[in-house]
Amino acid sequence: MNRREFLTTASATAAAAGAAVSAPAVFSPAKAQARSETLLIVSESGPNNLDIHGVGTNVPGYEASWNCYDRLITHPMKDVNGTPYYDRDKFEGELAEDMSIGDMSVTFKLKKDATFQDGTPVTAKDVKWSLDRAVSVGGFPTFQMKAGSLEKPEQFVVVDDRTIRVDFIRKDRLTIPDLAVIVPCVINSELVKKNATAQDPWGLEYTKQNTVGSGAYKVTKWTPGTEVIFERFDNWKGGPLPKVKRVIWRMVPSSGNRRALLERGDADISYDLPNKDFAELKSNPKLNIISTPYSNGVQYIGMNVTKPPFNNPKVRQAVAYALPYEKIMEAVLFGLANPMFGAPADYQTKVAWPQPTKYKTDIAKAKALLAEAGYADGFETTLSFDLGFAGVNEPLCVLVQESLAQIGIKTTINKIPGANWRTELNKKELPLFTNVFSGWLDYPEYFFFWCYHGSNSVFNTMSYQSAAMDAFIDGARAAAANGDKAAYDADVKGMVDLAFADVPRVPLFQPYVNVAMQKNITGYEYWFHRRLDYRALQKG
Repeated sequence: MNRREFLTTASATAAAAGAAVSAPAVFSPAKAQARSETLLIVSESGPNNLDIHGVGTNVPGYEASWNCYDRLITHPMKDVNGTPYYDRDKFEGELAEDMSIGDMSVTFKLKKDATFQDGTPVTAKDVKWSLDRAVSVGGFPTFQMKAGSLEKPEQFVVVDDRTIRVDFIRKDRLTIPDLAVIVPCVINSELVKKNATAQDPWGLEYTKQNTVGSGAYKVTKWTPGTEVIFERFDNWKGGPLPKVKRVIWRMVPSSGNRRALLERGDADISYDLPNKDFAELKSNPKLNIISTPYSNGVQYIGMNVTKPPFNNPKVRQAVAYALPYEKIMEAVLFGLANPMFGAPADYQTKVAWPQPTKYKTDIAKAKALLAEAGYADGFETTLSFDLGFAGVNEPLCVLVQESLAQIGIKTTINKIPGANWRTELNKKELPLFTNVFSGWLDYPEYFFFWCYHGSNSVFNTMSYQSAAMDAFIDGARAAAANGDKAAYDADVKGMVDLAFADVPRVPLFQPYVNVAMQKNITGYEYWFHRRLDYRALQKG
């Protein structure tokens, strides 16, 4: 990237719809226009928090934050197999009109006409307060900032009302990309301060239920578990004014109802139907189906390595050999995923992520490993999953339950409501579970920092600790910053090999983001967070 870049912005996507509710009838040109400017989305689950900095904010909550807040910078789009796809290696301005990168700092000049949705000007003080908040509240947002070496409020310096400087504490190639993810969003600091308390100095309770950004949309109504209504912010300066004025995002738990709404034309978009439905809907001439592999993402079986029996690596390897990989690909995913298992015996580890393990279903080998571990008669445990994504997780867990029973492991399936999943997972007490993790920054060392490093982030869901692994991850980050390709390649291969040998989590597959939409919906873009960006969506 050049030391100095002039920046502008554009991005987008949309959502909304109804359970047993049809689209409104159109009786006049005015109503026809209103319908064309309203997007109806249906999904299985919705946000439990409108603030990405909140405690236990779930994945649907990311969508609300992305569309209602701006960041200093964002990514432009590139074409990948006909789908607009964020360009990992390029940046452009959202709230910043100018970015100047020095050796140990980066300076941003804010757009002079940018305002929050209440009309208050966006200032460098708001940016600093927001970044201070992100590195201070703890949990996921603070660890996310740390992933890009953004760790202390002292790093964020107000130069003047329209200029903010970010000082580097070390050279890290992830610092600039980390400023373009969802977490470093810019918040109306004065409004939040008015609604903060001594017990809640960052105003998290207020922002849980209210959007207070400068983004392209604002939430005007939120009924948790039922619907979210977004209205366009007509004074948005982060990019071209979106075409869609209103987004109605409705939670419809029944996948059959969601599919029916799509097929009748009553819903515009749905993006978490069962894979069987997506496979079948590809032949529907009225709909567009877009399937894109998760960037830097894997669904896995995780095991808590701090407690018996999963503190024994032979038990974990036994589980890895007992899993019904092919059945999952066929009966759950209908081929809409990339397998992360069954690599040939002579497979050479690559400098890449994700990549497949050499594990494959081998019940005899699994039984032998379990016996070596001292569990020849098996054991009982629970197998947990996120009910918010039951379309994949429930049939997957049933197949895993049946397969583990063949080696004497009796599992009770534990269905955790989507609104509670992140909180329960973060307690790190679940012995056996399935989950998906997709790294926002598409680099192997970023994924491993989150999921395997001994600093024990919220996504090291197995509580895995290994000094050797930490050395590989830290070494890869340092080598990347210093441009030492040989050291980087060796460290990445080392961390992948160790992860597959210790197997605290068993990779299953790289999921696809599957989105079904009416033919008249255009502008869909794939983003690292996998959620809909309403700003580029259009309705013909």
